[in-house]
Amino acid sequence: MNDSDATAGTSTGTTDGDALDPHVFVIFGATGDLAKRKLFPGLYRLSRSGILPGEFRIIGSGRHSPGTDEEFRDRLAESVRKFVDDFDDESWERFAARISFRTSSKDDGTELAEAVRAAQKELGDRTKKLLYLSVPPSTMEPMVGMLGETGLAENARLILEKPFGSDLSTSRSLNAALHEVFGEEQLFRIDHFLGKESVQNILALRFANGLFEPVWNRHHIAYVQIDVPEEIGIEGRAAFMESTGTFRDMISTHLFQLLGFLALEPPVRLSAESLRTEKRKLFQAVRPLDPSRVVFGQYSGYRQETDVADDSEVETFVALEVWVDNWRWKGVPFLLRTGKSMGQSRRTITLGFSEPPLRMFDHAEHFDGAPNELVFELTEDPKLTIDLRAKRPGPALELDHAQLELRFSEAFADAEPLEAYERLLLDVLRDDRTLFTSAEEVERLWELCDPVLREPPRAQPYARGSWGPEDAAGLPGPRGWRVPES
Repeated sequence: MNDSDATAGTSTGTTDGDALDPHVFVIFGATGDLAKRKLFPGLYRLSRSGILPGEFRIIGSGRHSPGTDEEFRDRLAESVRKFVDDFDDESWERFAARISFRTSSKDDGTELAEAVRAAQKELGDRTKKLLYLSVPPSTMEPMVGMLGETGLAENARLILEKPFGSDLSTSRSLNAALHEVFGEEQLFRIDHFLGKESVQNILALRFANGLFEPVWNRHHIAYVQIDVPEEIGIEGRAAFMESTGTFRDMISTHLFQLLGFLALEPPVRLSAESLRTEKRKLFQAVRPLDPSRVVFGQYSGYRQETDVADDSEVETFVALEVWVDNWRWKGVPFLLRTGKSMGQSRRTITLGFSEPPLRMFDHAEHFDGAPNELVFELTEDPKLTIDLRAKRPGPALELDHAQLELRFSEAFADAEPLEAYERLLLDVLRDDRTLFTSAEEVERLWELCDPVLREPPRAQPYARGSWGPEDAAGLPGPRGWRVPES
């Protein structure tokens, strides 16, 4: 099968890939969970839509061989079927014909390097390399060294999956090791939260609408909540949780990145350079975390999970308070919360507005209602809600709750959104660094988290299906957390 045969009939209306140079994709950890759930399904959908380059090869790699290339492809097909709703056998066969597997490790990448050079020679002089490194933190630095020693790093772009170290010291060590082999312009530190359509809509709604940006400050906003509870437990990932914990896994990455998008100053333009400049200034204004305003929790039964230590003190829940000491946000608390085995799975951002005086309304002091809030639901079907007070129909001027709601799937019914990993993979192909994190930013976030890592609070028990320890419930003050309110 030649390359033109392999791509014939795959396009569903977009041909972005025609303008891209040929690529060799190398996926380390190709038999792992992330590759099965996200990377190969994402690459398959991009290929089927005609967005990947017209000519490409995918070489999966890992320490242990999954068998022949054909057996590897068959296993991938089983996985991709589970995660792609409109899986098509014919288009999969065209896509899978470009996939192979070669073993590699931190000590030996010879066989893999030979396969990559052969694929580059086959595809021609313009061929580019894209390396995806999804490996345990303990092997990250030696793997980077191997990429340099074998020549795989030469003229390549490297996508790094978190965690980017486990504290300030290890993040600096990792960045130093990376910069010995790669230029910063070759590195793409991926945070899939930032690839979600709903997260990017925060920027669009803030900066493209005169309704919002003028009030996006301490004079009008009283508090901000970033709430990412998860109903699931650790789902067989005990080794990861025991070594990392929820604070390292979620706070220094996902939730701080969401805070960055919410709180940054207007950039000159939505480019990588402008956004990074504003995020750098913002995170410099964030006050280092106060351990006394951080609550750790551990769900009941966690220590009975397979491969969890009987006396484990690892936190499966975190709630904390963040302060941004700049002109826009001075005095506004940012409340962050996330945890496992909680009451619901949600990704909710809430901005609470300052209260106007209500004494002009009879009996307003008895009105039971939360203040005006702007609420983003960052689900796969994102929703924006504005909570208002309005006159209840009837003879008296009585206040009651009302909502304005925007469902993006209904407002843009003909749109075809990309899944987060698909969007970010496409951005790397286009060399667009807008949604990726810099070394400086990573180190600053670890610096902010360092006081908590040095003096972690005791993990308090909480019941499965609850909303975390009681101390966390009181962290936002009288208002409480919006979630689980409907």
